[in-house]
Formats: sequence, C-alpha cells, structure tokens
Amino acid sequence: MLLQVRDLHVEFRTHDGVAKAVNGVSYEVDAGETLAVLGESGSGKSVTAQAIMGILDVPPGRITGGEILFQGRDLLQLKEDDRRKVRGAEMAMIFQDALSSLNPVLSVGEQLGEMFVVHRGMSRKDARAKAVELMDRVRIPAAKERVGQYPHQFSGGMRQRIMIAMALALEPALIIADEPTTALDVTVQAQVMDLLAELQQEYHMGLILITHDLGVVADVADRIAVMYAGRIVETAPVHDLYKAPAHPYTRGLLDSIPRLDHKGHELYAIKGLPPNLMAIPPGCAFHPRCPRAQDVCLTDEPPLYAVAEDGARESACHFWRETLRDA
Repeated sequence: MLLQVRDLHVEFRTHDGVAKAVNGVSYEVDAGETLAVLGESGSGKSVTAQAIMGILDVPPGRITGGEILFQGRDLLQLKEDDRRKVRGAEMAMIFQDALSSLNPVLSVGEQLGEMFVVHRGMSRKDARAKAVELMDRVRIPAAKERVGQYPHQFSGGMRQRIMIAMALALEPALIIADEPTTALDVTVQAQVMDLLAELQQEYHMGLILITHDLGVVADVADRIAVMYAGRIVETAPVHDLYKAPAHPYTRGLLDSIPRLDHKGHELYAIKGLPPNLMAIPPGCAFHPRCPRAQDVCLTDEPPLYAVAEDGARESACHFWRETLRDA
C-alpha cells in the first residue's frame, strides 16, 4: 500500500476555542489508484491533505493523533529535514489557486527549475532545459519561448498546467490535487482532468483528488471517500456510490448535481449549513440537516458500518440500509 492514513486527528486552537477540523480520518491509496475525497467547504478535506504533506500551519494547527504511513514509513515520526526530502520528490501537491500559489516575481521556468536545482543538484541551465521539457509535457504551446514569462502572463488553465508540471517534476509516487479545477470553465476543467488522468497512468502514481464537485470525479476516480465535519461518512467504489449512496449526506450531494433531464425544476440543495467545528453536535454531526434523522442520531455517533461484505463500502449512518434501499 502506497499511503495509509490511520485515525488522524487535527485541531486548531484559537482565541474563540478549539476547532476540531479532522476527527479520526482513515483511508488508503495504492499506486496507480485515484481516491476522490468529497465534501462541502470546511469538511476537513484540505486540512487532511496538508497534514499528509507536512505543510500544516503550526500553530494554530496541531496533529493530536493518528498515523500517516507512506511506503511503510510513519511521516509523523520523521525529522523535518527528512520530511522535506519526501515532500516534492516522493509526494507532491497541486493547489487550487495557481495564481496565488506561484511566485509572481519569478518566471515559471525559474520556479519549475528550482525543483531540479534543490533536489537533483542540477545547474541553472540544465534545470531550465528540464523546465521546458515539463511545459511541453503538459502541453503548453511554445514552451521554449514562454519559459521566461511570469505567471500573470498565462491564462488560468495554463497556470494550472504549470502547477501540474511542478508537481510532476521529480516523478513522485503520490500526488494530492486540491480542487485543481476551481475557477476554470467547464471545457478547461475537462482538459485538466484528462491531462491528470493521462499522466497518472503514464507514471503509475497514486492520486488523491480533493473536490466538492461530484461531476468532476465521475470518470476519473476509482474510489470515493465522502467527508463531513472532519469525519469520513461514506466510502465506496465510484460506480457503486453513484448508483446507490448509503449515506443521506452523499445522497444530498448527488441530488444537488444539475441534470439535463430536470430542466425547469428547482435545483435541490441540502438544507442548513455545516456545523461549527468548535461545537460539533453530539451523535451524528449531520443530524440537524438530515431528513432521515431519528432520536438515536441525536445521541449516538454512528461508526462506519460495513455496507459490503468485502469491506469495499462503508457508511457512518444508523439507517444505511434504508438509505441504500431508497436509492
């Protein structure tokens, strides 16, 4: 197994109290596999990814429990110098806002080449040549002429391709893509996702795709983990989850996708808002918004029930059978 996250807990200590952002998250990713992590903003998707990458802001963030095993090593036990060698070379991250993630005063060639200078000891000239190769690889036209340009001189889609090139530079075993298609139009979204899928297959990388858009992952993910209030509430193979969700929250997310055959109908939305992470309600955190909630949901936190005998599907809902049946 390439990556194993086990019972991870992350909290943020603020003047107003302790925000429990990640509450016992566990998932696995193998080489060549794509795991999509879904959920609304504030569900803990990106914080989990930052903990895996070792880029969590400390303070106020703090990992309070769990393990992050990467190729058999617990990353949380490594010294910072050793962790830095893993970051970039063995695992990399694609951030959602390329314009703010790229340095505005350095050319894209300098930023791409820096990876080879720091990790491979290349000269600046050789690193620039590698930068051109990478830009060609992610299909940026006229890469040799544009390698000296700055981020603001590229379109949003081209900047995101540069971020992908930067993540791929050292051919890592794992890439975490944090909402890589945010703020891009639908056509460019499809191009970026197709490029990611092609490169993943070529390099046989593990990929964690973080998003709130179920439409983006339908054709690229192998498995899906749905998060709510810092917990995973459902995991399933992608086609099984789309066919019949086993958690009311997942059902709500699926029902919120616009459909061509529902033209003229009111777009469905899950009622209410995600909970305040400083005051997560007792029992099932989703119960204030859940149409299926009963008394047990208000008091007893549901474990991840095995929905399939082979363990491929799990749901943190007391009434997963009814939810699955109604789907």
